[in-house]
Amino acid sequence: MEYEAIVEVLGFANGHSRAVRLVMDDGTEVVGVPSSVDLQLDAHEVFLKPTGEDETEIAVSLGAISSVELA
Repeated sequence: MEYEAIVEVLGFANGHSRAVRLVMDDGTEVVGVPSSVDLQLDAHEVFLKPTGEDETEIAVSLGAISSVELA
């Protein structure tokens, strides 16, 4: 999946509080609601609140995502 398409889906999901399913380069899957998408060169990451977690938030490198879809 192209980088621009990944950023577009994550931006939409972030703006509409929608969950996404991320597939990482190593095949790992993460499902959660994006709380922010940081496109600055020193960050390049998305922050997710995984489904089923209350206050936990994780950061995922945008470069490690191979595909994303709305969940």
